Amino acid sequence: MKQRLDISYEHYDSFNELGAADRALIEEAEAATATANARYSNFRVGAAVRLRSGRTLHASNFESEVYPAGLCAERSLLFYVEANYGDDVIEALAIASNPSERECYPCGQCRQVIVDVERRQQSPIRVIMSGAGTATVVDSAEKLLPFTFKL
Repeated sequence: MKQRLDISYEHYDSFNELGAADRALIEEAEAATATANARYSNFRVGAAVRLRSGRTLHASNFESEVYPAGLCAERSLLFYVEANYGDDVIEALAIASNPSERECYPCGQCRQVIVDVERRQQSPIRVIMSGAGTATVVDSAEKLLPFTFKL
């Protein structure tokens, strides 16, 4: 039987169209790109989260000589938050890159981890994918990975 899947999202042609909290989170993600260890790809990625407590945290990607031992900014950040602030719900996650010629979207592994965190905290995470002055936003990572892995 043929089925249909519709995914809703928001697109902003300018960061100025976003609310102040989302713009600030993008700025935090953009700043995090400066700490990336991307000596092989030269593609620096930063991620930032806003927790329910109001705290913001950020991380960047890390590439290793022992490919594929590196880690994306999103997973670096989410694992850190889960280990250190596990009781503080993640409300939003922003992703940015440098160079920023287009919006930066999470890889498949990161999408699954974001969904895993949503399930654990029993609350969706607003995902803000930014770049080139624009942003695309989904209200849950399940919109990025509708057919998720479940044990």
